[in-house]
Amino acid sequence: MLIRFQTFLFLLLSLASFAQPAPTAILPERDRARIVDEILEDRFTNLLPQLMRREGLDMWVIISREYNEDPVLKTMLPSTWLSARRRTIMVFFDNGKERSADAVEKLAIARYDVGNLLKGAWDIDVRPNQWEALAKIIEDRKPKKIGLNFSTEYAHADGLTATEQREFLEKLPETYRKRIVSAQNAAVGWLETRTEKEMAIYPMICRLSHQIIQEGFSEAVIQPGVTTTDDVVWWFRQRITSLGLDTWFHPTVDVQRADGQNFEHLRTFSKRPDKQVIMPGDLIHVDFGITYLRLNTDQQQHAYILRPGETDVPESIKAAFRQGNRLQDILTEQFKAGRTGNQMLLAALDQAQKEGIKGTIYSHPIGVHGHAAGPTIGLWDQQKGVPGSGDYPLLANTAYSIELNAAVELPEWKKTIRIMLEEDGFFDGQTFRYIDGRQTEIYTIPRKLGYVR
Repeated sequence: MLIRFQTFLFLLLSLASFAQPAPTAILPERDRARIVDEILEDRFTNLLPQLMRREGLDMWVIISREYNEDPVLKTMLPSTWLSARRRTIMVFFDNGKERSADAVEKLAIARYDVGNLLKGAWDIDVRPNQWEALAKIIEDRKPKKIGLNFSTEYAHADGLTATEQREFLEKLPETYRKRIVSAQNAAVGWLETRTEKEMAIYPMICRLSHQIIQEGFSEAVIQPGVTTTDDVVWWFRQRITSLGLDTWFHPTVDVQRADGQNFEHLRTFSKRPDKQVIMPGDLIHVDFGITYLRLNTDQQQHAYILRPGETDVPESIKAAFRQGNRLQDILTEQFKAGRTGNQMLLAALDQAQKEGIKGTIYSHPIGVHGHAAGPTIGLWDQQKGVPGSGDYPLLANTAYSIELNAAVELPEWKKTIRIMLEEDGFFDGQTFRYIDGRQTEIYTIPRKLGYVR
């Protein structure tokens, strides 16, 4: 009977919350499509030529089959294309023109135009074989360097399958086979670079994600003594769906409290605790993100469940939280153009140690992917540097999830707690800023407003 009552109460609270309007206006699908296509056109026109010339690519060929799409190609499809069609081949050729609109010829070796930007260049009546049509395009343009998407360091840039590569090379004249290079850095550049148009909407996306967290970490959702961490997880999933949004990972909600349980398992991230009933005195934590307008968020925040008679978070937990904020500052102070992810990681950990902060840093790029391409700044199990992606340099106009934790001894609990924080930020080449601010005070349930932009 108690379980049924708990379930009923949780559903009642959830339905009451769903009845609330979305905190930030969410566009209908047609308007979303328009925004996505406008951003894509701007990226093709202004970003693509810069990247190809930066990496010295005369031609970039991207090949995918339906339901096995190259990660880069998926980000280049128009809003009305949800996947490749049969085999879709994109060809970008730098013709040397200075005007950005004409600087790169954009072709589709496919049976259709790909939206309004890539014109179909395969006449099946003239060349029934798609590979021969592609080879003819290459021979006519005589590129000196042809980029293909294969990479050791980045799965994002490794989308060319063995079958497609073999069939392509079988039809390509030997002269041009010798001109093939990895397009890794062009692919990473395409994925990691955030344009002015994207950064105009990214704050709204991050704000919406923050607002959903604040709603989930409130009395509208959490009834101490009744609601479980698993209830809150599924509330977040349902809320995302109800708002017409998507997510790129399943949220987690966990609890730290004054008991005998050691929370050190978070150091290895190998196991999350089973669902727990949320109780007064608990410090709760969420890892949450949404996908909207082809951009992602990744955020971790904390709330404290007030005990009877308490009006604020205990000072010792506040002090621990300040160490987490300071660790964020230590890392973002290392953001200098040209530094590698490993250099930033090691310098930040060294400074944290000097300040007596026991920190673990595992930050990553974010954008069109949640764990995106670009410089990896530590992994939870690689705190001495990450070979490959950790050696990639920090470049301008890139976004990051500042993800880390500070381990702090809490004397009254007689245990170590971890302040686990994650906020999305942007590096413009000179300075770093949080896209929609960061949490500087722990939320309370009942609510005592503490989120600061």
